[in-house]
Amino acid sequence: MIERYSRPQMKKVWSEENKFAKWLDVEIAVSEAWVKQGVIPREALPKIKLARINFKRMEELLKETHHDMTAFLGAVAESVGEDARFIHLGLTSSDVMDTATSLQLVEASAILAEDIKELIAALGKRALEYKYTVMAGRTHGVHAEPITFGLKLALWMEEMQRNRQRLSEAAKGITVGMISGAVGTFATVPPEVEEFACAKLGLAPDPVSNQVIQRDRHAHFMSTLAVIGGSLEKFATEIRALQKTEVREVEEPFGSGQTGSSSMPHKKNPELCERICGISRLIRGYALTSLENIALWHERDISHSSTERVIFPDACLVLDYAMNIFTGIIKGMTVYPQRMRQNMELTRGLLFSQRVLLALIDKGLPRQGEHSAYKIVQRNAMATWSGTGQFIDLLKADPEVQAVLKPEELDNLFDYKYYTRHVDDIFKRVGLTAAQWKGSAETPPEKLSPQSL
Repeated sequence: MIERYSRPQMKKVWSEENKFAKWLDVEIAVSEAWVKQGVIPREALPKIKLARINFKRMEELLKETHHDMTAFLGAVAESVGEDARFIHLGLTSSDVMDTATSLQLVEASAILAEDIKELIAALGKRALEYKYTVMAGRTHGVHAEPITFGLKLALWMEEMQRNRQRLSEAAKGITVGMISGAVGTFATVPPEVEEFACAKLGLAPDPVSNQVIQRDRHAHFMSTLAVIGGSLEKFATEIRALQKTEVREVEEPFGSGQTGSSSMPHKKNPELCERICGISRLIRGYALTSLENIALWHERDISHSSTERVIFPDACLVLDYAMNIFTGIIKGMTVYPQRMRQNMELTRGLLFSQRVLLALIDKGLPRQGEHSAYKIVQRNAMATWSGTGQFIDLLKADPEVQAVLKPEELDNLFDYKYYTRHVDDIFKRVGLTAAQWKGSAETPPEKLSPQSL
């Protein structure tokens, strides 16, 4: 399934072929640096640049050495000949492996950044489409006050804008290389070699290292992936809630030949959103592992190594996968504006309780106390909850309300447009304008009252 949604490039980034190709890139860049230093004869460089990795031979050597770097060097040496003695000069394994890992993470970051860009575009387009589509806002799962579905999507879009910035900052933190020799003292390889090689590879030299690039950098990167996954889980959870049969305001895409259940043919389950929620939990687990990898013994141990062979590729692959799934959900989801309006009417006008409260206060009633505005509104609201009648009718029949508010004043309070009048301002704040997408599904309502729905 990952192949269906992930970019082929991400799978390539974390392939064994690309990993060892990056190792070879580091070795060649260091060899070039040594030539510049006059340590390696210039005539050896062309042969080193022609080095190739015989993977079958490497596997054979690995069975013997039980050390992937020495197996790699042995396989490469056989393709170079005598001048292979200059390869890996003065280096320790982590110089090559950590620097190469940085190169892979940088490549993966670029793909994830493109995923975010596409998701932001999809969210923006549909936010504009449903900019004025009124729905019930909910707090604690209970109707609060009206919002628009477009505002919900604009909020998600802005969150992904922040995630794009987070990823950019985290990527900077791992765009570093390390060519400093055993325990990082440059005893066997001078800083000039590191500077030249890193520049050649498009990396900044890590200002100080020991035998590894410090794992706080990687933990920051992995934690950022977890935050992005957390955002996706939040969005997916909301769609799942809105797809409940009792709500049915939004549905994720469901193909004509798709089945939701082996036993119940009527089922249309939000399985894509549920999949995203599960993946997000997995990424958070990987982030926790990366945090555990910060603390290594002395100048290093290799307790981090075994986990990173799993968490780096897996986190990048599944996040790429999840973002592509969710972008497809946003593009193809079905939205039911009429159902949103019907659901708002389930509470028989209670969404306007605060507006009535403020109107009574404006007329001079105290907010708190025995005969306060709050008590009057709450009394009628609780009666509405119990099924006594429509909220507006109960208010009109209440003597304490009649004393300060005319019936037509109450009617004017029950207007959904009141809650959408600043939508344009919010959209401008997040940079969403109609020019970005033509053909908005709705225009600003002149008046949206319960009676007009």
